[in-house]
Amino acid sequence: METTSRSVAQAPAAEGGQPLPSARRAVDDYLRASFPWYGLDEAFTGPRWLMQVGTSADGSVEHGSIGHGDEPTVRSEYAAAAGADGPKEKFAVVVTVAANPVRRSADGTGLLEATSVSSAAWLAGVGLLTFTWPGQIDHSLRDDWLEQQTETAWELADDLDGPVWSSLTLPVDGVPTPFHYRESEFGWVLAGSTPSGVHLGAYGRGMSAYGLGFAVIKDIGAYAG
Repeated sequence: METTSRSVAQAPAAEGGQPLPSARRAVDDYLRASFPWYGLDEAFTGPRWLMQVGTSADGSVEHGSIGHGDEPTVRSEYAAAAGADGPKEKFAVVVTVAANPVRRSADGTGLLEATSVSSAAWLAGVGLLTFTWPGQIDHSLRDDWLEQQTETAWELADDLDGPVWSSLTLPVDGVPTPFHYRESEFGWVLAGSTPSGVHLGAYGRGMSAYGLGFAVIKDIGAYAG
């Protein structure tokens, strides 16, 4: 495979199963990154919120997500609460992935493939799945469904020139930038690279991707409240 190792996409969250951190502790995880974080640009005036970061075997931050709009819920649960019209929430999540040409394997004995646009596409695809669950699927079958859909997201991320993806140009720090874009019944996913060298992924629903723009977050520390 020419793209990132699956171990990057499944890098553990920095919290490692610990209790939900305060805003201060959460933002500290983002502050440890050696790369700039991206979010929607100033045209978006709604709520913004931290999600989580992913780390490598040596503990360095490799990727993380910033949410915008309504904090999403699992699709089927929200649809049940919203009634026949389905979910009303509108959100977009921006995933920033460090451009790492060489990374150590989890056991420290080897090297992993470099991160790429496919890394961002994979993380965004799996991120959308986190809040997706068709209502007709029983709770007991969700793990099987999630495993199947995760494998599909991986295959799609590794074939960005395939027929499922289309091209979409959006501003990044004011510069028109090409992205790979796809839609599904659960939302949309896009991925590309920034002029500053990091890779960007994004996913959402209820908020059109066509009107979005991305920009470096000038002060991630402001999220500490």
